[in-house]
Amino acid sequence: MTPLAAIVLAALAGGVLSTLVAASTLALGPAWIPRLVSFAVGALLGAVFLELVPHALETGEAHRVMVVMLAGLLAFFLLEKLVLWRHSHGHATHDHASEESEHDHALHDHGPGGARSGLMILVGNGVHNLCDGIVIAAAFLAGPSLGVATTLAIVAHAVPQQVGDFAILVHSGYSRRRAFATNTAAGLATLAGALLAYFALADMQRALPVVLAIAASSLLYVAVADLIPSLHRRPEPIETAKQSALIAAGIAVIALVRALFET
Repeated sequence: MTPLAAIVLAALAGGVLSTLVAASTLALGPAWIPRLVSFAVGALLGAVFLELVPHALETGEAHRVMVVMLAGLLAFFLLEKLVLWRHSHGHATHDHASEESEHDHALHDHGPGGARSGLMILVGNGVHNLCDGIVIAAAFLAGPSLGVATTLAIVAHAVPQQVGDFAILVHSGYSRRRAFATNTAAGLATLAGALLAYFALADMQRALPVVLAIAASSLLYVAVADLIPSLHRRPEPIETAKQSALIAAGIAVIALVRALFET
């Protein structure tokens, strides 16, 4: 299989397939979401420390790779802050207006405010998927093992994210069919990002270490800043043991992929 074909298939898996899997897991109930999140943490950490960072260090200067990773983590922190600020600012404006009448207050979830929340979710999801596509393409250009491991990590964390996005869209007034269709359409941004990165990076091998470092910081930030804090909501020893086992399983899957491609 050519690198381009592998990238296209991986991008479809990361964007569209993850949406289909997320829709199917909704029937399993909310208890499955923390399990998926725990596994996703392991897969992301495994992809970062077993695949992305080692490949970036092999092909680039160590100091430069570390500086790019540090800058990437700080940039994603500021980007998320901006998104959260915009989101809270929009709700604050709507809440202020809703105080003027009971009718406006009733429309908070399914009126203009709810529609705005749904639109923000779709825009944010599309941008996130576009970045995932760039990460997938850069990974496959560096090697098939890295590409497969990175795709698995992206799918693992995309599924619980898509479940949450789907729930927010329905809460914002979307029908289930429309929420599924729009989430699937947003998932196609993964393919767009992958194709864009492939044609941009195919003849720019010197830029790959930098892109891989940015990709590593992106996945690391998602794992540490977004997913792990949600696991701390259940501090019971038995729950912690289950989370640890699933995190270890996620890391083991990435390690297995690496071992299979190295033999």
